[in-house]
Amino acid sequence: MKLNGKTLVITGAGGGVGRELVQKVLDRGGRVAAVDIDENALRETAEASGHSDRLSLHAVDITDAGAVAALADEVTAIHGHVDVLINNAGIIQPFVTINELELSKIHQVMDVNFYGTLHMIKAFLPHLLERPRAHIANVSSMGGFLPVPGQIAYGASKAAVTLLSEGLYAELAGTPVGVSAILPGGIATGIAQNSGVEVSSSAGDSSMSKMMLSPGKAADLILAAIDKNKRKVYIGKDSKLMHFLYSLAPKAAIRMIKKAMG
Repeated sequence: MKLNGKTLVITGAGGGVGRELVQKVLDRGGRVAAVDIDENALRETAEASGHSDRLSLHAVDITDAGAVAALADEVTAIHGHVDVLINNAGIIQPFVTINELELSKIHQVMDVNFYGTLHMIKAFLPHLLERPRAHIANVSSMGGFLPVPGQIAYGASKAAVTLLSEGLYAELAGTPVGVSAILPGGIATGIAQNSGVEVSSSAGDSSMSKMMLSPGKAADLILAAIDKNKRKVYIGKDSKLMHFLYSLAPKAAIRMIKKAMG
């Protein structure tokens, strides 16, 4: 799908991969409705983009279904139509076991990662179905197919996003709307800080950190998946490696990721 003249809704657009996606879409002649809970971060994204007249900013809590429904009306009023929805927003959990993790944190992670994605899909899918060609890209995670100790609630939320994406792919077959599940490994973003999570020095020493994608590269791969209408894409060397190992020898892969996580 050529992005020139297309309108994309991008969540988590206040930084990291989301900000890179905004800039790359604008560079290719597209229009963007940038969505984030942090209004100041959205302003920084606008500044980074040169305050393009093809960019609109929307400070919205995607866990609020009513606010997301209103967002869909707002975006279509501004841009006229929507061609692509990229559900990029997400948070991680504190690096502790399920036994130690507060139930409120589990609900928060599920609310943002799964229900936030679902709210966006429910609000924008009717608009996407009206277009001659449209797409939904849901950013899941390597943690959505591989159990990562210390991030089990996060992984469960992303596994739900993956199956939601695959189910939508099946339901929407034969319609103008394509669906992609994006499963990245580590990306060098501020997701931990934005999630209010402290990262120990031992986690930073993980050999997996050497395989991290830059936000710009991750954004390029997401847009390529949309362009090629990919059903499921593993992006990053760590995601591809662990998918292969987990398919071949699950127990060994689990031991490997546990050791890497310290």
